[in-house]
Amino acid sequence: MKKIIEFIKKTPKAELHLHIEGTLEPELLFKLAKRNNIQIPYTNIEEVKSAYNFSDLQSFLNVFYQGSKVLVKEQDFFDLTWAYTLKCKEDNVVHTEVFFDPQTHINRKINFDEIINGIFKALQKANKEFGLTSKIIMCFLRHLDETSAFQVLDQALIHKDKIIGVGLDSSELGHPPKKFERVFKKAIEKGFLTVAHAGEEGPPEYIWQALNFLKVKRIDHGVQCLLDEKLVQKLKDSQIPLTVCPLSNIKLRVFNKLKEHNLKKMLNKGLLVMVNSDDPAYFGGYINKNLIECQKALNLSMEEVKALIINSFNSSFLKEEKKQEWIKQIA
Repeated sequence: MKKIIEFIKKTPKAELHLHIEGTLEPELLFKLAKRNNIQIPYTNIEEVKSAYNFSDLQSFLNVFYQGSKVLVKEQDFFDLTWAYTLKCKEDNVVHTEVFFDPQTHINRKINFDEIINGIFKALQKANKEFGLTSKIIMCFLRHLDETSAFQVLDQALIHKDKIIGVGLDSSELGHPPKKFERVFKKAIEKGFLTVAHAGEEGPPEYIWQALNFLKVKRIDHGVQCLLDEKLVQKLKDSQIPLTVCPLSNIKLRVFNKLKEHNLKKMLNKGLLVMVNSDDPAYFGGYINKNLIECQKALNLSMEEVKALIINSFNSSFLKEEKKQEWIKQIA
């Protein structure tokens, strides 16, 4: 086991399911609140940590949106993203594909340019200083309406050189992917790649909808797929990636314990799964911790750990030759 844990720590890996707003650590939250003179409902770090005791996705989102209020200026988004890239360096993440939620901020009258430029400049700096490669994916908030999604898509088009794709996140239940079929159709026509959160708390039907109506290249989460044998076969045959986030699933009570998680079953059924950290500041761990905790709880073998890491590169939006360069270092 010790050998496998050392392997996890030192091996290059890719992260494909990471919300940049979800990397807001309590210390930075307080720093930005003070800098921007924003009132937050916490007086110390311990209060923040106790607020991070979630019962489901919605209770997490309530705290998540509260925390996001401290992000106001380009420098705030830069500092947030830069702090995450340093975690990448620490965990030997060499490629990351970062989600951001502009509607969370635009609804607070924050300028789209400030958001994207802060994130983009920090990722550029990380590339220059320690070689981290990255892509940026803009997510639509599914609890908002189609009109709002179309508006933010128009703003994204101005920054097409910085944003590679669009996704769908936020409250899943009651907000099926089909609601955004026309938005995704326009995004594809404009040259964006597409991904979507589906089958985290929602039923397998939401995964089918993401595939059939949103034409996604990847499913984010997707852990409910095992409830539908036809869907499992479809995902296996098409090798559509599933970006699984184990510690997130435990924190949000999708599974009660990590030992009950279906990651290993998914992998052994031939599904293209990998491990990611989702919102690590809130869910108690970045990518190495997710992998190490899964290895211990699910008794993953060295070959299974290697497969998960190789899958992270194969499922990325990197060019094929770059994927193979990294995979050669793992196999």
